[in-house]
Amino acid sequence: MTKRISSVTHVMRGDILDDLGFSRSEATALKFKADLLDAIRDEIERRSYTQRQLVNILDEHQPAVSNLILGKINQVSIEKLLRYSDLLGMRARLKVLPALRAVTAA
Repeated sequence: MTKRISSVTHVMRGDILDDLGFSRSEATALKFKADLLDAIRDEIERRSYTQRQLVNILDEHQPAVSNLILGKINQVSIEKLLRYSDLLGMRARLKVLPALRAVTAA
């Protein structure tokens, strides 16, 4: 039996969101949203909350809680995730860094 070596079909530039064509601001928002969603889901798992408990804690309908637990990122806004994190007693922090180089106006 001969071993087949896979050939490289696509070389990434370093960030999947960049490769998919998102602007820097869109990619940053999606990364922040994903990090926030992951932190909330980790906290829910750590506390072993049921969907029924989350419906009451988050004052949300069951389908929205289900989307949250399933990680359906497109179904929830950053603002709502921040509200959920607050209701779960979590603290969110956003750190903005200066530009690495000067941006010139076009």
